[in-house]
Amino acid sequence: MLPDDVTGEELDAEARAELRTLPKDLAERVARHLVMAGRLSEDEAEQAYKHARAARRLASRVGIVREAAGIAAYQNGEWAEALAELRAARRLGAGDDSYLPVMADCERGLGRPERALDVIKSPEADRLDPMGRVELRIVESGVRRDLGQYDAAVVTLQIPELRDRRLKPWSARLFYAYADALTEAGRGDEASDWFARAAAADRDGETDAAERYAELEGLHILDTEEDGEETAEALDSRQEPEDEAGDEAAAPDEPVEEAPEIVTATDIQFKPADPEILEPVPDEAPEAPAVFLEPKTVEPGPELDQAAVEAEPPAEAQGDEERPGEEPKAGD
Repeated sequence: MLPDDVTGEELDAEARAELRTLPKDLAERVARHLVMAGRLSEDEAEQAYKHARAARRLASRVGIVREAAGIAAYQNGEWAEALAELRAARRLGAGDDSYLPVMADCERGLGRPERALDVIKSPEADRLDPMGRVELRIVESGVRRDLGQYDAAVVTLQIPELRDRRLKPWSARLFYAYADALTEAGRGDEASDWFARAAAADRDGETDAAERYAELEGLHILDTEEDGEETAEALDSRQEPEDEAGDEAAAPDEPVEEAPEIVTATDIQFKPADPEILEPVPDEAPEAPAVFLEPKTVEPGPELDQAAVEAEPPAEAQGDEERPGEEPKAGD
């Protein structure tokens, strides 16, 4: 069902122009389905997928429709369908290079890491904007982990954007991916530091970085917005209660389990990386939206350049750096 308040005029001018190749009534129906697909994409991905498929059935020769169908399929884990739709969108002139990270991630989801690397190393990847390059590197790091190349997965993300001293639109996802790679490589102490950075950069709560950080540090994260009075009581419990007269003495031999330290998400502050802690990125290496996939079990493929794999891992960032002011987060 299409809500009465959705007219199709909500689409941007470029998308509406492409739909003008259709009869007026049909163009309106397709536009309304596309609007609903975009509106529901974050919170109701399955419903968004249904609207995108409905639009595709009505106008399969329109590039913007195939592009929307591909993204909706990707968000629902339909890797093969997403890949086919995005390829069709590119042939029809709607899909652009910005979807290369999504296409590479689809290959990874299908258990084809070598094909994913082919997409990542393609000439079109050189034309990506900074956001696209970061996303492509995140996907590549995941591919390296799928191949069992854990050290290479870490090195892959040691790009100049990791050293940004001010928050960027990609900071939270990049920091999270780097922490995840460090975890898989068995470098838990460094991973904890980078999960903390990711949590501080993730102002919209798109990742579980705070929870991952708390897990590694043995802390308990409280949601101050949802827990209300319970949160306040828990925070008060940080103070050690005074002994009350008349209380029974604790049994001397009874073990007392130490409760985890309580923190809130706002306790985790952003700390930029020290420019000196990361290894230099080779000039020939490509600099690098989106979804993290669980690692797949695949047969080992071609090894990464041994020099890159054996590169010396970065030391931990100094904890007493200056914390820069926040920069407004740009939208996509």
